[in-house]
Amino acid sequence: MTSALTRLADGTVKQINVFTGTEVWTVPGRAHRPLVQEERAKHPIRASQARSLCAFCETRRLETPPEKARLVRAGGGWEVLRGIPAEEVDATQAEFRLVPNLFEIVSLDYWRINHGFVLPPAETARRRAYLATPGGRAHLHRLVDAHRPQLAAGGDEAIVESSLFGGFHDVVIARRHLVDRARYDDQLASSGRLTPEEHERYLAFTFEAARNLYAANPFARDVVIFQNWLRPAGASFDHLHKQLVTVDELGASRVADIEHLGRNPHLLADYHGVLAGNGLILAETDSAQLVAGVGHRFPSLEVWNLRRESDLWNIADDELADLSALVHAGHVAMGARLPANEEWHYRPPTMREHLPVRVILKWRISNPAGFEGGSGIYINTIDPWTVAERTRHELAAKAHRLSTRVRLLG
Repeated sequence: MTSALTRLADGTVKQINVFTGTEVWTVPGRAHRPLVQEERAKHPIRASQARSLCAFCETRRLETPPEKARLVRAGGGWEVLRGIPAEEVDATQAEFRLVPNLFEIVSLDYWRINHGFVLPPAETARRRAYLATPGGRAHLHRLVDAHRPQLAAGGDEAIVESSLFGGFHDVVIARRHLVDRARYDDQLASSGRLTPEEHERYLAFTFEAARNLYAANPFARDVVIFQNWLRPAGASFDHLHKQLVTVDELGASRVADIEHLGRNPHLLADYHGVLAGNGLILAETDSAQLVAGVGHRFPSLEVWNLRRESDLWNIADDELADLSALVHAGHVAMGARLPANEEWHYRPPTMREHLPVRVILKWRISNPAGFEGGSGIYINTIDPWTVAERTRHELAAKAHRLSTRVRLLG
């Protein structure tokens, strides 16, 4: 484990990811490159425009498939609404909406053909009720037009219509595209611009959506939860959203976790020792820690739940709040202009080994190229110590925006 993070005499930093085996180098001088690759042009914007900039925006709700659920403020708290007909999508203000992905990575047809999946009666009834109204039928017909190339290639229109109600690739969409009272179109409402309470509800709503996907599909082995922020990180829109993709395999990441834990049952404690010994623990709550990660292809922050047995089914309310507070802190530190991937790693139901919930925030500031593909060694432009230094500076400067649960560590 001592080789997980090494600084050579010339300043080169070598890292090994203890969970994946990925080898990463940072060579001297490259750590001082700027985080934001380019400034985006900004233009003045009217209040009415701020709510209609993309297909995820408030005034364009019928450009996404029929909602599965929405989270609204109600009586000083929060309430989940389901079964909303097309005619009532504007009757309440949705802080977060759960909708099927218009173009699924793994389609509903995949589950039907390969596993014999049949929609349960309750889901069939939901679809029938939505189509029973004129607005619902018109909404679906407009969305079918987006799939005309697929239909022209021999696709079945009935199958396309069915998929638009949702298979097992969902999207959780935040209300704002821009911050409230934005004056320019570059004032994006990133995760770090949510309040700590909003961010916690965002995560809780996403967790519930993931649990519902498992419950609805007996062939699901993993639900991959992730967030792409900004186009360089793979986002279709610069509008805050998370994705949940159900797959029938554990995937290479979970398999690697199982293999490495099998070889070293003390892996988590050893990794924590590397972080603590190198001053890479940045902030904490009662049940979680924010750290500068080791062994990633991109500069990365990690948030760990400290209870080894934690997962999406047994995480306590306080643990969720602690986890959310630190993920939010990571986004506050990164800012709205840094392209980033947010990856969720947790123990799916079919995995016996205990691995606590952890979140990785990857700064997408470089592109792997020929050297990486030819050598299997990845060049990460910023080493973990520099990630830690920059993040500490930003957290201290923006401490007023953090949850009171967060304790910053020097």
